[in-house]
Amino acid sequence: MTMPDSPPAPGAATIPSPSGVGERMNRSAVLWVTLAVFAQEAVWNFYDAQVPEQLRHYFASAGVIGLIMGLDHSWGIFTQPFVGFFSDKLVRRRAGRWPIVLVGAAAASVPFVLIPWADNLPLLMICVVGFAAIANAFKGVTETLVSDYVVRSQRSKAQGFIKAGAALTIIVSSLISLLVVDRSLHLAFAIPPLLMLVMLGLSWTFLGRRHTDSVLPEDKTETVRDFASPWAVMKDALRTPTSPTFLLMIGIFCFAGMWSALRSLMTPYGTQVLDLTRGEAGGLALPGAVAFLVCVLPIAYLSNKLGQLRSMRYGVGLFIVGLLIGFAWPTVPGTIASMIISSLGYASFAVNALVALWNLAPTQKVLGTYTALYTIASQSGMALGPGLLGTTIDLTAWRYMFLNATVFAVITLLVFTRLARRGPDRPAT
Repeated sequence: MTMPDSPPAPGAATIPSPSGVGERMNRSAVLWVTLAVFAQEAVWNFYDAQVPEQLRHYFASAGVIGLIMGLDHSWGIFTQPFVGFFSDKLVRRRAGRWPIVLVGAAAASVPFVLIPWADNLPLLMICVVGFAAIANAFKGVTETLVSDYVVRSQRSKAQGFIKAGAALTIIVSSLISLLVVDRSLHLAFAIPPLLMLVMLGLSWTFLGRRHTDSVLPEDKTETVRDFASPWAVMKDALRTPTSPTFLLMIGIFCFAGMWSALRSLMTPYGTQVLDLTRGEAGGLALPGAVAFLVCVLPIAYLSNKLGQLRSMRYGVGLFIVGLLIGFAWPTVPGTIASMIISSLGYASFAVNALVALWNLAPTQKVLGTYTALYTIASQSGMALGPGLLGTTIDLTAWRYMFLNATVFAVITLLVFTRLARRGPDRPAT
């Protein structure tokens, strides 16, 4: 039995997981959107891996470093609702959302390349804040592109391919850390933005220039609700503390915060606990990225059968198992095993969270703004997670990083459990 493709009625208390039977995914569009997301995430992953070590030249406190790494993500909380709402207004025009993505990428590349050239703290902070402010502004718009070309019932599967592309960026970032950072830090910081510009250019050439021919007309026949501002959309979505949208955002906040904290503090952990060089420590995420890449597509297809919320709950449980292994086995092999298992748990969350929010949108014409809701939740978690975990490290020691993260992850599991009870999760049939 196929699930209907029309969006849920406002106030619906379920997060459906459509089967997509009878509808085909636009594979060409998914390929080029995946390349666009890959281009964007290549820069962010290298940023998360290497900027904390750059900050250690000026700060000894892990809490301060984590706070700075978190605050740069907070820019998205303020910019994303407006940029997402503006992109929703552009989506049916000739170029769609693409101008926001292309101009933003070009502007963000400048401060990113200058980071290793900053020889004092004020200049470094200008580069870090400048990159984060610009890159966060268009980050959610890039992720929303898939909703313009792929039918609603196939978006979970499409997200599997897109997240696989994102996993490849972790591999690319790790390889740059391993092969280039210890030889030339300036060259290492120039490679990711160059990749971003080239790949976004290719995506625009083969997909964006055909935007008006490819964009889905599915919302032309739906009953459309008019929203005058992004605040009107958010007020409708978050009308009560028990709404499934609000609870889902809490779960996203918690999980994204802990994942960001681990990614931001893994390189210092490798140098402080495992006695690795900066380049070697930056490569610790590589095996986990490979595991993510291998398993993310099967997870995406399995999520259609299990249901999105159940899949995310299982993912949190697996994430906790990985953290406990990392604490119990504080060696390079143990840390690698921990990152592999934790990455698989995160994959289940990454595939399902944004699509679950899209499925709650009252109309297809506000998907960019709903992506902004995802960004608000995830970026808030990313803003606070590294600082919170870093503070616990200051109070204990780097050796206890994985154990401290486990405490926060258990709280995350409780949130997703409560969410599942409040909003029934229906697998595809």
